[in-house]
Amino acid sequence: MRKVLCSPGSYIQEADALTALADEYRELGSTGAYLIVDPFIDSMYRDLIVSGFEKTGTPYHYEVFNRECSMTEVDRHRGLLADNDAVIGVGGGKTLDTSKAVAHFAGLPVVIAPTAASSDAPCSRLSVLYTDDRQFDRYLPLPKNPDKVIMDTTIIAKAPARFLTAGFGDAYATWFEAAACIRSNAVTMTGGHATNAAEAMARLCHDLLIADGVKALAAARRGFVTPALEQVIEANTLLSGIGFESSGLAAAHAIHNGLTVLEGTHRYLHGEKVAYGTLAQFVLEDRPMADFEEAYGFFRAVGLPTTLAGIGIADAADDDLLRVGELACAPDDTMGNMPFEVTPADVAAALRAVDELDAVVG
Repeated sequence: MRKVLCSPGSYIQEADALTALADEYRELGSTGAYLIVDPFIDSMYRDLIVSGFEKTGTPYHYEVFNRECSMTEVDRHRGLLADNDAVIGVGGGKTLDTSKAVAHFAGLPVVIAPTAASSDAPCSRLSVLYTDDRQFDRYLPLPKNPDKVIMDTTIIAKAPARFLTAGFGDAYATWFEAAACIRSNAVTMTGGHATNAAEAMARLCHDLLIADGVKALAAARRGFVTPALEQVIEANTLLSGIGFESSGLAAAHAIHNGLTVLEGTHRYLHGEKVAYGTLAQFVLEDRPMADFEEAYGFFRAVGLPTTLAGIGIADAADDDLLRVGELACAPDDTMGNMPFEVTPADVAAALRAVDELDAVVG
């Protein structure tokens, strides 16, 4: 049996890490870094991001991300690359996925610098592509993980707390999707089966969220870095990133992808929709009531959605939920990693059941 564990070349988590971007770049290239920066981060931290380049005379080209990780945006950046020999992405998940895709098509190394611990995307050898009108398009598997992932805890602590909460939603799914994939003996996106190390990381990710999530969120709401926040930054990013990629995705993420077909969900973050997908996966698996009580309790404590209203589709008709199920069960999505067959009707029923359970689960 082929088992594969993939990880970034380096994972660096420390205060004020963005000021050293030029130093990190010079270990990978010399003719010029190509920076892709989230528009909000550009407005807040542009001087800080370029300070190291300016101070050391390190060449760079700076572009602001155009808000959607689509092939249109990827191709725009590919067209702007000149003699740049490395790509650096700074910002949120879609900015980072775009940066990884641009580097992949150009055959360049890539440095990923998240400014929030909002998803497990940074460490993975994967970009999630969307259409220009924000619907899920496809997964883009990449031949390698980022060369470096740099987590600036000072910046992350100042990010809107909702981003950290969304990261909890994405990371909470990791262990339960990993367990489903291990049960079904699924082949992961790495091209192999889960290792014991990946399984352990997925489980540790869950345990750290339960132990430190509420405490970390309290610190993040005030912009402070505490030991609890340090723990969940690593859980949301490194442990979840390696855990999902090297153990596998299942129903929770497939349902997230299905939810993108409904316009009402578009203003909600990836991890918020994944959280609801996790609860739906619990319904599909008929998990013990204790699991529902833990999940609903944790989600309420940190502000993750537990109702259809919480993801913008309170008035969804049965036909709407069936459309979600049809996309979630697409042959090229990850629903097939569940250890039993799941139909679009099963998904629609699970989405409705999660909403109803909200009123009865303590």
